[in-house]
Amino acid sequence: MDPDALRAICLSFPGTYEDYPFGPETAVFKVRARTAGGGQEGKLFALSSLDLRDFYVNLKCEPSLAVQLRAAHPEITGAWHMNKTHWNGVRLNGSLPDSMVRDMVEDSYDLVVAGLSRKQQEQLGWARLAGSEGGGS
Repeated sequence: MDPDALRAICLSFPGTYEDYPFGPETAVFKVRARTAGGGQEGKLFALSSLDLRDFYVNLKCEPSLAVQLRAAHPEITGAWHMNKTHWNGVRLNGSLPDSMVRDMVEDSYDLVVAGLSRKQQEQLGWARLAGSEGGGS
């Protein structure tokens, strides 16, 4: 995984954009949805240093899964400057498979979008979890 690959993954989901509120060395990936008042809000789902010497990404994670991932992978820790119950810091030094990193990014995106209103989820065309709530098969 390199910074360009991580950026491509983060920007592959509906409504996502990249921002640099902390300076050029830290990329913040957000999902944008319209609010009831007609404005737009961006919700953080990934934050990354894109410097290969210190390449990492902070990702939202279900608390129980976060504990399991940290126990199984020394590259995954509680994220610095984030709520460590809900955010993992993932060191991207090549030891984790790219597919695993992609899955963690997607899970982070899904957790953030799940917290949006149903209308905002529909605007994004997101139905992964919202579509399964109705007690179907």
